[in-house]
Amino acid sequence: MIEYALQFGFATASLALLLNLWRLLRGPALMDRVLAVDTMVINIIALIVLAGIQQRATYFFEAALLFAMFGFISTVAYCRFILRGDVIE
Repeated sequence: MIEYALQFGFATASLALLLNLWRLLRGPALMDRVLAVDTMVINIIALIVLAGIQQRATYFFEAALLFAMFGFISTVAYCRFILRGDVIE
């Protein structure tokens, strides 16, 4: 039963990733593109966690945590650059 749930999770996260890629390429505004990239990071984290559950390995969860921290820092830095024109004051 867990195999079906994992397959469904992989399919929905992959579909969401493709839809975010479409929004990234077609987004009318810059903030739409920033939000698409941020949501893509969340979807990639979901795929990493699902792979960790499927493989029954703990290092996938550590990789997901590192990817989440990197995604958060990069989103904050890019938004600060858009708003102020400089990341470091």
